[in-house]
Amino acid sequence: MNGRRLKAAWHMKALYLMLLPGLLWFVVYRYLPMYGAVLAFKDYDLAAGIMGSPWADPWYKHFQFFFKSPYFSQLLVNTLLISLYKLVFGMLPPIAMAIALNECRIMWYKRWIQTLSYMPHFFSWVIIYGISLAMLSESSGVLNRLILQLTGETIPFLTSNDWFRSVLVGTDIWQNIGWGAIIYLAAMSSIDPTLYEASKVDGAGRLRQIWHITLPGIRNVIVLLLILRLGHMLDAGFEQVYVMYNIQVYQVADIIDTWVYRTGLEQLSFGLATAVGLFKSLIGMFLVLGSNHLAKRWGGGGIW
Repeated sequence: MNGRRLKAAWHMKALYLMLLPGLLWFVVYRYLPMYGAVLAFKDYDLAAGIMGSPWADPWYKHFQFFFKSPYFSQLLVNTLLISLYKLVFGMLPPIAMAIALNECRIMWYKRWIQTLSYMPHFFSWVIIYGISLAMLSESSGVLNRLILQLTGETIPFLTSNDWFRSVLVGTDIWQNIGWGAIIYLAAMSSIDPTLYEASKVDGAGRLRQIWHITLPGIRNVIVLLLILRLGHMLDAGFEQVYVMYNIQVYQVADIIDTWVYRTGLEQLSFGLATAVGLFKSLIGMFLVLGSNHLAKRWGGGGIW
C-alpha cells in the first residue's frame, strides 16, 4: 500500500512542488509563531527572551487582568456589535452585486462596473479614511454641505456615537463589495447552463431563475464564507478602527484589538497582548467548529 502511494505521489510530483510554497508560508507565518503563545503565561523580559522570562504567578495573571479590566464588557460588546453589523449587512451586497453582474449582457459595461467595484479593495484604510473625511467631515465634507443647504444643520458622522458604527460598516461594505462579488461570480460560472435553458422552456423568468437556480447553486459558497467570517467575530477590523476612531467615539468604537495595542504593545506588556490574542483564537475556533456542525446538520456543506 505504501509503495503504491509513493508511486502515485511521484507521478503527481509537479502538483506537490506547486503546493510547497503555500505550505512553507503556512509553516513559517502560521505554525512557527504559535511557539510565542507561551508568552501568555510568562512575565516577558526583553533581555531574557521568551525561554528565559519567568513564569507568571499565578499562571492566569494576564487573563485575569484582561477579564477584570473595567473596560472588558465595553470592549467585548463593541467588538461583537461591530463584527455582527459587518456580518449581517456585509453578506448580502456582494451576493446582489454578483447576481447583477451575472445577469448583465452588455460585456463592456459589466467589465467597467466590476473593475470600479473591486478597486477600493486595494485602497489602504488611510486612503479610505481620507475619502470619508472629504465626504463626511462636519465642517467641509461634501455630503454635510449638501445636508446643510437642505436642512440648515450638519451631522457629525465621524465624531458621533450614533453614527460612527454606521460609518465603519458602510466603508467596510464599500471596500469589499466588489472583491466579494468575484468569489460568487466564480461559483456561478460552475452552474450547469442547461438548468437555465430548461427553466426557460418551462416559462421561468429571470427572477425565478435567480431564486431557484442561481442562489441554490452558490449556497455552499455562501455557507463556507459565513463560517469563515464567524471565526473572525472577535476581529472587528483593527486597521480600520484604529485609523478612523477618535477619543470622542471611544465609547462605541474602542474594540479589543485597539485596547490591546494601547495597553499591551505601547506599554510593552507582551504577555497581556499574547493572552488576549490566545483568548480570541480559542473563541474563533469554537465558533468555526460550532457553525460548521450546524451547517452540516441543516443540510448545507461545511468546511470539512
